[in-house]
Amino acid sequence: MTTLGILGAGRVGTSVARAALTAGYTVNIAASGAAEDIALLTEVMTPGATAMTAADAVASADLVVVAVPLHKYRSVDPELLRGKVVIDAMNYWAPIDGTQDDFEATDLTSSETIAEHLSGARLVKSLNHIGYHELEEHRLPAGDPNRRALALASDDDDAAALVSELIDRLGYDPVMAGPLVAGAAFQPGTAIFGGAHTAPELIDELARHREQHQARALLVE
Repeated sequence: MTTLGILGAGRVGTSVARAALTAGYTVNIAASGAAEDIALLTEVMTPGATAMTAADAVASADLVVVAVPLHKYRSVDPELLRGKVVIDAMNYWAPIDGTQDDFEATDLTSSETIAEHLSGARLVKSLNHIGYHELEEHRLPAGDPNRRALALASDDDDAAALVSELIDRLGYDPVMAGPLVAGAAFQPGTAIFGGAHTAPELIDELARHREQHQARALLVE
């Protein structure tokens, strides 16, 4: 992979863009409007990235990061992302962003809800449980015992492998959590979302979350 397309020119999108540029990726970034609308922002906040329309940024990308405000996720055209490997870096965080019916009236995880909308995309949940200000600061080379780990979840193993490569190049140890539903382990409100973990620590936290989920399921039965 050489080219990253980022949908969203806010704090998360621009932070991912800078980190990817440092890692050697070509980065194209888009917002909801014309490329000219974010050209100056891109030049100042992500020097080296190219402002494009969403259609052009996706078409040229090997991998796409969706980092729009979650309440605008339906503004992302599903056909645009059909067949693309897509990282869902968004979070449903009701205490901060307010309640949203799409995520309240369902037992699905937030990324499963996103996957229903982006039904043709090869969706991977990741990059959501590290602060935008931390992404550039916490990176360490592979093999460093203090290297932070980031979890990912997907129903597409090949897509997950591509995202794992990105995470490693960004300076983090990728840890596969399991299918997309496993993304519940690192949504807001979890121990993983609220802290920084090495790979062994993250693996332990994921296992602990699975055990707790299984125990709750047995109680319901």
